[in-house]
Amino acid sequence: MRAAVAFLLALLVCGAAAAQGSQPDEPRVKAQQEREITQPLNNAPVWRQIRGGEPGYIAMPGQEYGQAIMASGETWREFRNGPLTVWGGWLIVLVALAILAYYFSKGQMKLHEPLTGRDLERFSVLERGTHWVAAASFVILALTGLTFLFGKHLLMPLIGHLAFSWWATAAKALHNTFGPIFILSLLLMIPLYAKDNLWRPYDWMWLRRLGGFADHKDVPSGRYNAGEKIWFWLGVMLAGIVVSVSGLVLLFPNFGQQRETIQLFHAAHTIAAVGFIAIGLGHIYLGTIAMQGAYAAMRLGKVDETWAKEHHLYWYHEAKARRGEARPRGQPAQSRSEP
Repeated sequence: MRAAVAFLLALLVCGAAAAQGSQPDEPRVKAQQEREITQPLNNAPVWRQIRGGEPGYIAMPGQEYGQAIMASGETWREFRNGPLTVWGGWLIVLVALAILAYYFSKGQMKLHEPLTGRDLERFSVLERGTHWVAAASFVILALTGLTFLFGKHLLMPLIGHLAFSWWATAAKALHNTFGPIFILSLLLMIPLYAKDNLWRPYDWMWLRRLGGFADHKDVPSGRYNAGEKIWFWLGVMLAGIVVSVSGLVLLFPNFGQQRETIQLFHAAHTIAAVGFIAIGLGHIYLGTIAMQGAYAAMRLGKVDETWAKEHHLYWYHEAKARRGEARPRGQPAQSRSEP
C-alpha cells in the first residue's frame, strides 16, 4: 500500500514538472498549429530560427553539426565573388598590361660591352634545382588557382560546361598535389637565399633609379638587386608563408576547423595568392626577356664577367676576390655606407 501511494505521488510530481516545463512552449506550439491550418505552406519562423544561427537537436553530436545555415557564409560568398574576384582580377590584368607596355616601349636591356668569354658561377646546382621546383610548382598553382577564382566567368563560356568541369576537377587535383611540393621548396629556398637578400644601403640608390630600366643605365648592386630583394621578402617570405599556412588549413579541414575558420583562411589564401601572382609576373619578366642573359644565369648557373660587372658590380668584385683576382684600379668597391 505504501509503495502504491509513493508511486502515485511520484507520478503527480513528474506530471506537474512536465506540465510546468511545457508551459513556455505552449504559445509557440499553438501558434504553429494555427499557422498550419490558416497558412499551411508558411514555414518562415522555422527558417528564421535556422538563419539566426541557433543550433538544433541532432542524434550525432559534433562540431557545428546542429547548425544548418551560417549567416556568415553568405557574407563570405559575396566578398569572394565580389570585391575579391573583381579587384584581384583587375590587379593581375593591370600588372600584365604595364609589363607589356614597358617591353614594347623600352625593349630588352642589352649589354653595353662585348662578352669576355670568362664565366663566374652565380648559382649552385642546389640553388637552381630548388628555384626550378618552386617556379614550376608556382606556375601550376597559379594557373589552377586562377581557374578556381575566374574560371566560371572567363573559361567556362569559352570551352563549355563539360570541358570546364573536367579541367576544374583536374585543376583541383593538381593544386592539392603541388601545394605541399611548393611548401617544401620554400622551406629549402629561404635559408639558401636569405643571406644574400639582406638590405644594404646601396639598394636605396637602385630603387631611386628604378634599377636603370628607365634609362637603360646600369646601377651597381650586390648579388641580388633591390628589386630581387623586394620579391624575396614580400613574395617568397610574406606571401609564400601566408599561402602555405592557409593552404594547409584548407587542404586538411579534418583537424577541428570550423566553417568560419575555413572562410577566414580562404580569404587570406586568395588575397595573398593574387598578390603573389601579381608580383611574380614582374619577377618572371625581369628574369626572362627584360634583361639580356638573365634567364641563362638561372638555367646554366653561370654568367659572363661582362654581365656580372654591368648588372651586379659589387657582387662581381666579391666573386673575383674569391677567385684571388684583384679589383682593377678605377673600379668602385662595395661600400656599406654608400647612400
